[in-house]
Amino acid sequence: MKNLFKIAMTICLVFVSLIKINAQKKRNMENTALLIIDVQNDYFKGGNMELIGYEAAGKNTKQVLEYFRAKNLPVIHIKHIATQEGATFFLPNTSGAEINSVVAPKEGEKIITKNYPNSFRETELLSYLQSKGIKNLVITGMMTDVCVDATVRAAMDLGFSNTVIGDAVATRDRELYGKTVTASDINRSYLAGMTALGNLYAKVVTTKEFLK
Repeated sequence: MKNLFKIAMTICLVFVSLIKINAQKKRNMENTALLIIDVQNDYFKGGNMELIGYEAAGKNTKQVLEYFRAKNLPVIHIKHIATQEGATFFLPNTSGAEINSVVAPKEGEKIITKNYPNSFRETELLSYLQSKGIKNLVITGMMTDVCVDATVRAAMDLGFSNTVIGDAVATRDRELYGKTVTASDINRSYLAGMTALGNLYAKVVTTKEFLK
């Protein structure tokens, strides 16, 4: 009887703990928004700046987007329009600058246009997030080492708590000192940098981990 009582008590405690964890997660998500950065046609096959790993990043972003939609949580699409002289992609009034169909915005989802890597610079992003009481951001998008990184670091400086979906970002190979730095190495390095000093800039998780 004593063993049965202990087992029953253990089950009850586990059950209560799960309820508390789920309740806490729900509370945390109440002031959380999804930020999808620059998932635009020029980064996909045939675009003017095709990335490495765009397909996987796009599919994983879609999964996270569907989760937010199912939970009726805020979704913000960031769309870059290049205005600087000599720009070769995301040009105004081109199909390459349009948001890719894999994450096409639905009615009611916020779209914010930017002209700089930092999504907060000279945009309404900060005021919009503040108006919605958003304190936590879940971030996906492209390119990892440019607009995603710039936005994550700016968000931290502005007081937001960030989670980056590490397999829902993409970039391309770079060259430094005459040697190629692969997109894979860049992704790992930049994501690792975000987690420095105890996730100072962002917590980085996989799509699977986030959707658990």
